[in-house]
Amino acid sequence: MGTKGKELPKAYKNLKIRYGKFVGAVEALGAAVKEAGPIDGKTAQLIQLAAAAAIRSEGSVHSHSRRALEEGATPEEIRHALILLASTIGFPTVVAGLTWAGDVLEAKD
Repeated sequence: MGTKGKELPKAYKNLKIRYGKFVGAVEALGAAVKEAGPIDGKTAQLIQLAAAAAIRSEGSVHSHSRRALEEGATPEEIRHALILLASTIGFPTVVAGLTWAGDVLEAKD
C-alpha cells in the first residue's frame, strides 16, 4: 500500500505501529493480487476507487484517488470512474464519492 515516498495518513501509521504483522499481511495481499493479472496500475486504482465509493469509505476514496493520480490517472478520469457508478450505487453515493475525491484533487491543484 504504497504512497511512493509520500506521507502515510496518521491512522494508517498508527495501525501499522500497533499491528505491524497484520498490516504487512494486508500489504502483501494487495501486492499479490495486483501481480496476479493483466490489469495495469492506473486501472486497478480506478477499480478500487469505485469499490471504495460503493461502500462509502471516505478514507479509501481519498487513498485510491491519491494512488490513481500517482499511477497516471487524470482528475477527469477519476471523476468519470465515479460518475459511471450512478446507475449502480445511486446518485447520492456518487456525489459523496466525488466530494471525497475532490478533497484530494483540490489539494493537488
